[in-house]
Amino acid sequence: VLSFEGERHGGFRMVRATKNRYGPADEVGCFEMTESGIREVPDPSGLFTSSAGPTAGTCVTVSLEGRRPLVAEVQALVVPTSLQQPRRMTHGLENARVTLTLAVLQRRAGHKLHTRDVYASTVGGVRLSDPAADLALAIAVASALRDEEPVGRLLAIGEVGLSGEVRRVSAIGRRLAEAARLGFERAIIPAGAGKDARVEGIKVVEVTSIDEALRAAFGNSTGKVVPLEKRPRGQVTPGSIGMAPQ
Repeated sequence: VLSFEGERHGGFRMVRATKNRYGPADEVGCFEMTESGIREVPDPSGLFTSSAGPTAGTCVTVSLEGRRPLVAEVQALVVPTSLQQPRRMTHGLENARVTLTLAVLQRRAGHKLHTRDVYASTVGGVRLSDPAADLALAIAVASALRDEEPVGRLLAIGEVGLSGEVRRVSAIGRRLAEAARLGFERAIIPAGAGKDARVEGIKVVEVTSIDEALRAAFGNSTGKVVPLEKRPRGQVTPGSIGMAPQ
């Protein structure tokens, strides 16, 4: 069973296998709507991020869609409201996970959101169901509330728990390698990733809580910086992906 996803007036569509009797489900493919029909996009990474660079209310993550790491940007807007029940509107993100993340931000990080409307979406209308997008959402909302952009070309990967902890996610090495390939310079990830977090070309900050993650995102890092480890021969180097060699 296949489902077509994407913004109605956008140029890209995601085809997701929701049920497959003969293989793995949740695999995705990216296609572009052209005048001559639907055309496959073999490398969709980078299509779902903004070209404007870091701005207040944005944060990039790497979601694992099936076996494919997908770099996508989460955007948030926070505005005051006079309503007794503030609005919580989402597009491309699971409403339940957005509500959970906002509650953790208010209770564990002291961000007062009960008197503000919050709007959260993904660039390009891509649907992110991976819990690893929680941390990017939290940073995007905090950034919008502060009206302060995160420091540098930053991405965040991690699941946020109810007690404010940042939990580990699967395939962290593949996610970081994809981010490094696209030129990202810093990544905030859950602590305990070990050797998988040592990817050349990207500075990794390991955090255990949402408080640590926010300090790292806005330039007051107390997390553990993981040193780089040389890649085996034959793998991509910073110079070959448009980054300055270290």
